[in-house]
Amino acid sequence: MIVQIANPIYDSVFKYLMEDERIAKTILSALLKKDVVSIEARPHEYTNQTRDKISMFRIDFSARVRESDGEEHLILIELQKTWLETETLRFRQYLGAQYSDKRNIRRDGHDGFAIPMVTIYLLGHRVGDIEEPVVYVNHKSYDYDGNEVIKGMPDPFIESLVHNSIIVQIPLLRGQVNNRLFKVLSVFDQTQVSDDSRHLLSLDRKYYEGDDNMEYIVHKLTEAAASAELRQDMNVEDEFFTAIEDRDTAIMNRDKAIKERDQKLKEQSNKISEQSNKISEQSNKISEQSNKISEQSNKISEQSNKISEQSNKISEQSNKISEQSNKISEQSNKISEQSNQIKQLVLALKAKGLTLLEISKITGIDTALLEKV
Repeated sequence: MIVQIANPIYDSVFKYLMEDERIAKTILSALLKKDVVSIEARPHEYTNQTRDKISMFRIDFSARVRESDGEEHLILIELQKTWLETETLRFRQYLGAQYSDKRNIRRDGHDGFAIPMVTIYLLGHRVGDIEEPVVYVNHKSYDYDGNEVIKGMPDPFIESLVHNSIIVQIPLLRGQVNNRLFKVLSVFDQTQVSDDSRHLLSLDRKYYEGDDNMEYIVHKLTEAAASAELRQDMNVEDEFFTAIEDRDTAIMNRDKAIKERDQKLKEQSNKISEQSNKISEQSNKISEQSNKISEQSNKISEQSNKISEQSNKISEQSNKISEQSNKISEQSNKISEQSNQIKQLVLALKAKGLTLLEISKITGIDTALLEKV
């Protein structure tokens, strides 16, 4: 037989459910895998009733649990439920408040030590790539060599500083009712949402027949489905979370646009940097070439000056040679004139009948030369 129940993913329904001590003990016993003997909700520990800024609901309990060996002890349970992805910082903030709360200090002969705490997270979203619907995170102590420390454990000092956690990924429940825990959690399974309204889940009552505690939970949630007040509260939550989703979508789109813009700016900056480096390299090469050209120009100028100096020297030497040539030419002309004069004189003396010997005595010219005249 299919029965429709109020969806406890809604804060109002979840609060209504967990305010019932019997139901709270049933759910917590299944999660802890221990017998919860008694339970007490801590005063003023409900959060998110005003629908202010966060999508998280929290209830804190003090519970007396019975271990498998029959020993009983007191623990604190911090139960947090969210149906939207939220920052882990918010979980840490609540934990910080619990650790600093003086009410959580033992008064049973262990003064100064905190009551052991277990945190339970009912998440309406997945955690990374973890495929297990329920994850237990339990702390252990080890020595330097990695051997687990057994003697003296659990120790109240260590229990005051660390805690165990249970993480439930509601989207991974997917209709599983194959053990006690999954049977209890099946009332949160969102794959069972009614076709008519997300406020309702459709469950097969046969899975709970003969289980008094589960039949009680289903009955309680059936009553909640018929409550006009709770239906109105769920409508208010829908409006609130629609606004949250719209805001988160707008923020996500804005962040995406900013990220894309920053990426483009980074790429452009890298390109500009590369181009600047190339220009700098080219400028350095041009500067080197300019320096080389300048050096070569200076060398050419020096060589040109040397050539000019040598040319001036050659010109000076040429002028000197020209002057000397002119002087020689003048001397040659004088000698030629003198030679002609002597020749005329010799001819005249010969014409007068003088002998070569006589003419040689007069002119001082060798007779052999006079014969050629």
